[in-house]
Amino acid sequence: MASGGSRSVVLIALGCNFGIAVAKFVAAAWTLSSAMLSEAIHSLVDTANQGLLLFGIARAKLPADEQHPFGYGKEIYFWSFIVAMVLFSLGAGVAIYEGVLKILDPHPLQNVEVLYAVLAVAMILEGFSLFKAVREFNARPEARNGFVEALRRSKDPSLFAIVLEDMAAMLGLTIALLGTLVAHLGGFDKADGVASILIGLLLAGVAAFMSIEIKSLIVGEAASRVVQAGIREIVTGEIGTGKPIRKINDLRTMHLGPNDVLVTASVDFQDGISARTVEDATGRLQAAIKSRFPEVRHLFIEGQSEETFKPTSVTLH
Repeated sequence: MASGGSRSVVLIALGCNFGIAVAKFVAAAWTLSSAMLSEAIHSLVDTANQGLLLFGIARAKLPADEQHPFGYGKEIYFWSFIVAMVLFSLGAGVAIYEGVLKILDPHPLQNVEVLYAVLAVAMILEGFSLFKAVREFNARPEARNGFVEALRRSKDPSLFAIVLEDMAAMLGLTIALLGTLVAHLGGFDKADGVASILIGLLLAGVAAFMSIEIKSLIVGEAASRVVQAGIREIVTGEIGTGKPIRKINDLRTMHLGPNDVLVTASVDFQDGISARTVEDATGRLQAAIKSRFPEVRHLFIEGQSEETFKPTSVTLH
């Protein structure tokens, strides 16, 4: 997934959420709805989050320097983790707090027509943003494995954060609508507060899922199995009688960014071959791997005999 595609999705979500947040705050003040206030805070937090994601995308594109020889690609992981924390602390925390206050001190909604109008407009805008994000997300190869599995395998948190936030927004709007209907038509004023608490719990769940997935990327997550298998296949093509490599000792990968993969390979070269033969084989491998997998930006091939190679406790295959 090109970073440009992720950036356009973030910009669309930011524009939609900013407009929605303004409308929701006006409606919450006008109608005294706790659920609408929670939704307004939710949209405001989403807007701030998208600003953080744009900042992270920009930082991740900075060129490598002396202090960061592999570049700044992992900055997008850091800022996405901050987004998850903001979503949990502000979005979820404030929504639950407002809901508890409304339950303890229930009061009738006012100007309910305004609530319905704002909720309808918000659903249209959030639906448009979600449609764009899901369409971009479904273009990923991982999407063939199912939506949830694709979320877990995704290496681009700026995109799956938007998908999750937009899905949570649509569910939150549905909960707010149901709470408004029960409070307005059923006369149960506490339903507005209950809806606010449910919105908060929803945001907390999304934030927890995002935190777990992004933490794995920050620590250092391997490339997909497809990429690993493809690289191993290319290296295996140089193995055999009359070829320069005897066997692969070890092959490891790590994502330094959504489209930036580090690959290290330890191979056992045939005995007695010349340095020129080793150089030619290494050059062919580099060209073949980077041609097939452009996201592999750092590739290191080390020659080690099988006898001297000492694997650590974890070997990626």
